[in-house]
Amino acid sequence: MNTFQPQLQQQQPQQQQQIPNTVGQFNGGQYKIDHRDTNTLLSVMLQPGANFHAQPGAMVAMTPEVQLKGKSKFSLKKMFTGGEMAISTFTGPGEVLIAPPIWGDIIPLQLNGSDKWKVGRDNFLAFSDGVVKETKSQGLGKAMFSGEGLFIHHISGVGVFFIHSLGAIVERHLQPNEQWIVDNGHLVAWNCAYLIEKASSGGMMSNMLSGEGLVCRFTGPGTVYIQTRNPESLSAWIKGHAGTA
Repeated sequence: MNTFQPQLQQQQPQQQQQIPNTVGQFNGGQYKIDHRDTNTLLSVMLQPGANFHAQPGAMVAMTPEVQLKGKSKFSLKKMFTGGEMAISTFTGPGEVLIAPPIWGDIIPLQLNGSDKWKVGRDNFLAFSDGVVKETKSQGLGKAMFSGEGLFIHHISGVGVFFIHSLGAIVERHLQPNEQWIVDNGHLVAWNCAYLIEKASSGGMMSNMLSGEGLVCRFTGPGTVYIQTRNPESLSAWIKGHAGTA
């Protein structure tokens, strides 16, 4: 069975955006991320009996030895009602290719048992055994302001959790009491405290309903991942250009 050979990366100067490891391993397998950062593909090599879990419909291809359980289609109803979606589970030995439903990047979040992350409802892709994924409500008020919807994923445990984005992913490490303000439509994942603020004038109710003029103020210590494109802005652009010459 083929294996991926991790390669040492050259040391880079300290920057705001870090390039995460594109090759790594977890209990029961190895992974490699190719074609970054818009047509990204996740390749997973599983050992015999090892399990790997992914968003329904994320499989691109797999070797015949891999066993697949679970639904193959994405459930919009469960996403919007907060129900746990049926996860596709792949059991080794063999290779599985995973990709998100839209162009963008994929990065791994390494969990050591003490890490706890919050991930946007649309940014979950896959995870290894040992990771705990819970879909929880933010509360109606916070959900309307954050732009992340009523439900987000709470991630913990031991293993690796893969997130995906629309466009490229930018990573920002915050020092204690350091703050960073992010447009709500660009959030992907975070592990630090945040508050919702109104960034523009206008009627309070109109802003609550539209999500416009709202930002998230993060306070360190912690890490925030954002995406360079906004799904709602993209949707509005597509609708505005539909049927035009």
